[in-house]
Amino acid sequence: MGLFYNMILSLATMMMMMMLFFSKDVSGATFTFVNKCDFTVWPGILGTPTLDTTGFELSKGDSKSYQAPTGWSGRFWGRTGCNFDGSGHGSCTTADCGSGQIECNGAGATPPATLAEFTLGSGTMDFYDVSLVDGYNLPMMVEVSGGSGACAPTGCVVDLNRSCPTELRADDGSACRSACEAFGTPEYCCSGAYNSPATCAPSVYSQMFKSACPKSYSYAYDDATSTFTCTGADYTVTFCPSVASQKSTAKSTPSTDSGLGSAETVLSNGSTWLANLATGDSSTRKQPSCALLQFALILTTISLTQSFLQYH
Repeated sequence: MGLFYNMILSLATMMMMMMLFFSKDVSGATFTFVNKCDFTVWPGILGTPTLDTTGFELSKGDSKSYQAPTGWSGRFWGRTGCNFDGSGHGSCTTADCGSGQIECNGAGATPPATLAEFTLGSGTMDFYDVSLVDGYNLPMMVEVSGGSGACAPTGCVVDLNRSCPTELRADDGSACRSACEAFGTPEYCCSGAYNSPATCAPSVYSQMFKSACPKSYSYAYDDATSTFTCTGADYTVTFCPSVASQKSTAKSTPSTDSGLGSAETVLSNGSTWLANLATGDSSTRKQPSCALLQFALILTTISLTQSFLQYH
């Protein structure tokens, strides 16, 4: 019987090792925020489920990391010109979340704001983008570490505030509004009779954003060249990255589609994913699970045990 118990122990050990091996597939991703600006940035976070923080201070040259689970869907942005008192109450000049605190507590960015948007584990892939649909306030780049697939970097490293048209410029010149926010008309907001890709074409303003930042969302239906995918990766969100940094990353990232994710994949999954991203709803997405693996290993253990007893 000693041999029998040793066999069971070995199988149990094998199950634990395989569970640990596959755990990365269900553990989500680590987000690291890096501030390369010459000033303090206060990142804001909005997503489901809520992470360990919804807003924090990031001084010049500093970095902080947070873990997000598989199925997390949400966005990050950088607030600038903030003034908070000792109890953490105050407000920001750009991208303020309106909570009156360092923590955004479920509130989103007030436009204009550069956004990094993510959905983790939508099927087997993560989806991510950098969006200028709500305007622009800071240069931002998303870089990928580990993972499989295209996993291309994306972002907007150009200072659009310097070239922002007068009619889009925020009052103090610290941010650049979208045409939708500036004019509020259906053709610029892709609403009403213009609420489909067929009827809402890029405007001269969104084309200006796209020309400066080709990988970023420039208007609502800019999916095919602006949404990227990766599987099992961690991500770094950098505020005020250098142009040289982005070029270096792009050259070192192997890709068969010029650094873009698969257009076919994006378009086939785009409408559902974008709707979920806008609402922060991750409940309708399939998430990787170890349940089937556990079940298969248990059946294998039972089968081997029966075989052993049959012949001993």
